[in-house]
Amino acid sequence: MYRRIFLALLTCLVLAAPVARAQETSPEALPRVAIQTSLGTFTVEVDTARAPITAANFLAYVDQGRFEGTTFYRAMQGYGGSGLIQGGTNQDRERTLPPIAHEPTTETGLSHTDGALSMPRFEPGTAAGDFTVMVGDMTYLDARPAAAGDNLGYAVFGRVVQGMEVVRAILAAPVSATEGEGVMRGQMLEPRIEIQRVRRVED
Repeated sequence: MYRRIFLALLTCLVLAAPVARAQETSPEALPRVAIQTSLGTFTVEVDTARAPITAANFLAYVDQGRFEGTTFYRAMQGYGGSGLIQGGTNQDRERTLPPIAHEPTTETGLSHTDGALSMPRFEPGTAAGDFTVMVGDMTYLDARPAAAGDNLGYAVFGRVVQGMEVVRAILAAPVSATEGEGVMRGQMLEPRIEIQRVRRVED
């Protein structure tokens, strides 16, 4: 009798183990955010698991409505339709929160591939209220420990999951031939693309 009870308990444990392991390894759904612009809406997934500092910063701007009424103001147009777009608070003091610690791609395991969301900066630890979206693979923006300079790259914190055609339309929008300083000369969108609404997408 005791043997039968033992075997029954053992069977239950064996059957339950895969379920327990699945629950332990199954990642929680990452938050998604819809970004509505004057050229259309695209949706991004914010990687709070692998880039928690940068992701939390972006979501703070979303939840506090700090992006609404700002613009995409830069389009770095590369060869073959590749490049990046940049938008956000653009150093507006009334909208911009304190800067955050830098999360290099060598720590997060993320990369500047097509559709990646990244946080522009000056020195490491100066990223705040702007974000960029990659069009095409721009992996040279990843951290490169063997490179010269601070070699920490930029912080990727998510990716576009819907509406990449809107991102490409922003990248292809007209730019000023004279506006902008240094490497950004000729990359300023004219007119700017308005960011009308930014909100979390509920399941």
